[in-house]
Amino acid sequence: MARLWSDRHKGIGSDGLVLIGACSTPEADFTMRIFNADGSEAMMCGNASRCVGKYLYEKKLTTQTQIRLLTLSGVKVLDLHLTSEGGVDSVTVDMGEPVFENACQFAPDNGLLPEGIFVSMGNPHYVIFADNADTVDVATEGALLEYHAAFPERCNIEFATIRRNGIRVRVWERGSGITMACGTGACATAVAAAKSGRSGRTSRIIMDGGMLDIEWRETDNHVYMTGPAEFAFEGDIELPYSKI
Repeated sequence: MARLWSDRHKGIGSDGLVLIGACSTPEADFTMRIFNADGSEAMMCGNASRCVGKYLYEKKLTTQTQIRLLTLSGVKVLDLHLTSEGGVDSVTVDMGEPVFENACQFAPDNGLLPEGIFVSMGNPHYVIFADNADTVDVATEGALLEYHAAFPERCNIEFATIRRNGIRVRVWERGSGITMACGTGACATAVAAAKSGRSGRTSRIIMDGGMLDIEWRETDNHVYMTGPAEFAFEGDIELPYSKI
């Protein structure tokens, strides 16, 4: 279903399919599963978690402005920021602690990786800082690096450039290809920039789909992502659904 519905020519068109479920354990309020456009299941999606928070509140499935969301990479806490009219303006997500352990196995037959920083935000990211991210051939480079032998589970690839007004980032998302934005990728890039001394612990990430504010907090070592979510459209799907 994720493959069919994500098809931009014969389906709805999306980067993936997000499923919201009830949670049977006391540690969380709801569950989230996400399937990429190629049908593979992702561990976590930061942008999707913000959309889930807005959806649950504005569709009156919860009255809470703090939601605990169970994902395959653990429980993520969503803090909803409301407008004066009572809608959700933006959402801050506690993305947890970044992990720098790089299990990459360098394979001479496939060439060395370009210089970059590995960061896991519940899913793997490899952040490459370039002179100008806008001129990088993301479609070619991203596709090659996603399947590089150094990443046995494949990897999300970010190309980033430090600018005065923030960090410009373009994303090749594992299982989906070029995407307009990636929440975990924004977090990974901000952490990589801070770790390498290119920026402080608070960054504005500029992606094709908009901007996100990221804070890598010293007090708890957690990464906090803040950004908006918007309804595009809604509808019903008739089942069984067959490919035309």
